[in-house]
Amino acid sequence: MNNIGSILYPDIYPSIDLHGFDRMYAKLKVEEFINDNVKLKHEIIVIVHGKGNGILKNAVHDTLKHNKNVIEYKTHYNNLGSTIVKLKIC
Repeated sequence: MNNIGSILYPDIYPSIDLHGFDRMYAKLKVEEFINDNVKLKHEIIVIVHGKGNGILKNAVHDTLKHNKNVIEYKTHYNNLGSTIVKLKIC
């Protein structure tokens, strides 16, 4: 998988839905989700944060930006309420 921007069907990848979470709990759950998927050797994951006012999206992107296991991430072009993440798998 070279380009996460070309993913057409994000439903086939492991995902977490953060609807209803507050900012701090969402950050914690994203970190746990990343760690679990690195252990499981899943290279691509999906984080569903919703559109709303962008509070959860910004918290998720801030968490991803500072996580050493994240290679790249991008808001899905067809669903602005989710982010596709490429993880570093050793």
